[in-house]
This record gives sequence, C-alpha cells and structure tokens, in this order.
Amino acid sequence: MADYYQTLGVSKNASQDEIKKSFRKLARQYHPDKNPGDKAAEDKFKEVNQAYETLSDPEKRKQYDELSRLGAFGAGPGGGFRPGAGGAQGFDPRIFQQWQSQGGGAQFEMGDLGDLLGNLFGGAGPGRGRRRQSERGADLQADVTVSFDDALHGVTVRVPVEKQDTCVTCHGSGAKPGTTPKVCPECQGRGMVARNQGPFALSEPCPRCHGQGTIIEQPCATCHGTGVQTRTRRYNVKIPAGVKDGSRIRIKGKGEAGLRGGPAGDLYVRVRVETDELFVRRGDDLVVDVPVTVAEAALGATVKVPTPGGGRVSLKVPAGSQDGRCLRLRGMGMPKLKGGHGNLLVKLRVTIPAKLTREQKQLFEKLAATLPDPRSTTD
Repeated sequence: MADYYQTLGVSKNASQDEIKKSFRKLARQYHPDKNPGDKAAEDKFKEVNQAYETLSDPEKRKQYDELSRLGAFGAGPGGGFRPGAGGAQGFDPRIFQQWQSQGGGAQFEMGDLGDLLGNLFGGAGPGRGRRRQSERGADLQADVTVSFDDALHGVTVRVPVEKQDTCVTCHGSGAKPGTTPKVCPECQGRGMVARNQGPFALSEPCPRCHGQGTIIEQPCATCHGTGVQTRTRRYNVKIPAGVKDGSRIRIKGKGEAGLRGGPAGDLYVRVRVETDELFVRRGDDLVVDVPVTVAEAALGATVKVPTPGGGRVSLKVPAGSQDGRCLRLRGMGMPKLKGGHGNLLVKLRVTIPAKLTREQKQLFEKLAATLPDPRSTTD
C-alpha cells in the first residue's frame, strides 16, 4: 500500500491544517478538469483523495500510524488470500497470536485489533466489506476588502470563490446520465482486497475501484467520473456595520462539496478594512486630530470637529488645553456589532505659526515677558 503521507507530500507529524492545505493543492493540480484526457493525473487525483480520507480522520490516522509502526504497509511477499478466523476481513488472528507470543510488538486484544483493521480498511468480518463512508467537504476561506465608509455603514459585497462543487451533470454520481456504476469484479463490491503481509494477512482498498466497490464504465463527460467539478461561485455576503479588520464571516454549507453524499463544508470570508485618511480606529472608538491655535488652547474656544460619515459638530476646548489633550464625544465612534456606538476621541494639536507678522511678533514678545519660565525649579 502507498505511504499516505508521501502521497500528500507531508511529514508524519503534520497538523490537520497542513494535511488539508496539501490535499487541496494536489486536488486542484490533478483534477480531471485541469488535465483532460490525462489518465495518470486522474489516477493521482484518486490516490490523493484516498490518502486524505484516512489522514483527515484523527481516529483512522491513529490506526493507520499504528499499523505502519507494526510494518503492515511495508514491502513484503505477495500471495493469495489467507482466510480469517474472525475479526477484520483478510486477517488471520491465529497467525497474529503466534507472532505476538514470540514477542512481536504491541499487545492487542483480538477483538480490538479486528475493530482497528475494520475501521481503517472497511473490513467487517470474513467475506464481508464495508465501503467508505461519506465525508464532509473541506472549509474554504475567501478574502474581501472594504472601505472605511463601508465598514462604518455596512455593505453587501459579491465574493467569487473557486471551489470543487457537485457536478451539475451527474449530480455527484460520477456516471454518465442514464447509466449506473457496476459492481467491481475484482473485489465483488466489497471495496477491499486481501494479501499476505509478513506474519499475517491484511485487507486493503481495492486498487481497481479505489475502495468504492463499484466501477464507472461510462464516466460523466463533465467531471470525468469524479462527481465534482471546479467552478467559480459568487456569493452575496452581508458585511455588518462596525466590522473589524480581520473579522471572519461564516457562510454555512458554501465550502467544498462533500464526498459520497457528505455535507458541504463552510465558507469563511475574511474582511480587510482599508484605513482612513482622517480617522484612526481603536476598537470601537475613533481618534481624530484637530488643530487649534495657541490662543484657542490658552483662552479656550469652540471649534468645529469632523465626524465619521462627513458631518461636523461643535466642540468646546477648555482654556489651558495642552497639545495632545484628548476630548471625548460619546457615542460618535464606530457602530458596535451588538448595538450602540463607540466614542470619538478628539486629539488637540496646538499649531505654531511658521511666520509671524511684525505685529504678531511684538504681541508674542509682550506675552513672553509676562510668562514664567517653564524650565525653572522652585525650592
């Protein structure tokens, strides 16, 4: 049997995310839609799917790793089928008991080992097989960028997503419309074949039908027998007012199509919010710089302040305000997703004239003569 990790091009300690990412990359690379008439690519596509089905399931992966450790998948002598006396199909517990009694590896209860092999390979006892179960489709992620104003007010955007979707011609069966898959003559519909391996016999997915138990003699011309096709779908996604940069919006059932009738995965839309030239966001609050003159800062004044959305409001600047002082306008910030608004923080920026007229210079000189030295210290 092929090394599933090698098939997907990942290490044996790869995370589920790494396995999924590699699977999606290879599935797109070898998909029959992108390799029309290429039998080698089609076979590779099926091998990749077979490997992913085992390694994406934590329990099946654990069992696969244990059998690999015991040498069940290494190269060994071929041979006929050794009838099992119980447990998983194609496995002879008497041979395994003999191997175990001679010190060969981990200790197993025979019923547990039969369950292990049955779960991994689909065996359900001598002469019987169990085809692979349906599998939920992979989740997808798409990115969308919205303007600051769109994040402020909310907007509906149309998001294109390239995905493997259920074939519209055969509705996922893989067979040409009007035909049905035939029972595989090699495994007699069980989806499994058996061979001797070392001290015991094991079942493995049928190489002809890839564990399906059936063969499509007249494949669908659209999906080439895979039951799925790569399509670009476009979804209307509602971006709520107040959305934060990096937020993810889940759209249930809009991910990759499931395998063998399994449910579709979900689509996650990650939102990127563009920065604004005037306002800086801090959570649900907004910060805006407002310039004031030296006189306004010293004497106090009422100034006009820009607000998000293009409006302006009056703000009273207290006398003696220093550069960098923040004044708060309650409820005038970004909308909160659960209701209400953040605050608008007005940062005062005291401006100094770059050039003074003769009159202005004289006035500042008179003022300077009356002001205390801010650098002096008192005992």
